[in-house]
Amino acid sequence: MKFLELKIPPALLFLMFVAAIKFIPLTIFAVPVGSEFLPIIIKSIIFSAIAIVVFAIISFRIAKTTVDPMSPDKASKLVDSGIFRISRNPMYLGFVLMIFAGAVYKQTLFAYLLVIVFVRYLHYFQILPEERMLTKVFGQDYTEYCKRVRRWL
Repeated sequence: MKFLELKIPPALLFLMFVAAIKFIPLTIFAVPVGSEFLPIIIKSIIFSAIAIVVFAIISFRIAKTTVDPMSPDKASKLVDSGIFRISRNPMYLGFVLMIFAGAVYKQTLFAYLLVIVFVRYLHYFQILPEERMLTKVFGQDYTEYCKRVRRWL
């Protein structure tokens, strides 16, 4: 299924999954987690996710390199500072956290399954192809970076 590699922009994919979770009926495979703190937990996850994405974008802007995930081969600099010292894919991590927050809000098994599908799709059709290209572009520097920093957290 190589034809899917780097074909759907991750931001568009994220919006598609958010929409899918939004329109899931609450009655399909409900997994209720009753807690008065649930709204605070959901908002905390969303706030953290947005902060992670913003910090990642700022790191790319400071480095003056591309933010375009569809063309990782156009990267002019390996960004390994800021939030990229903690995660190689902070923007994707932020997207996953926001979708997870939506699943927690919906409290349905189907919503949680969508989180897993999103992560798997990103892994196989976005992250792995990006890593192959970044290895070609940055060689040993990228290989060493991968040894120091985890893919997600």
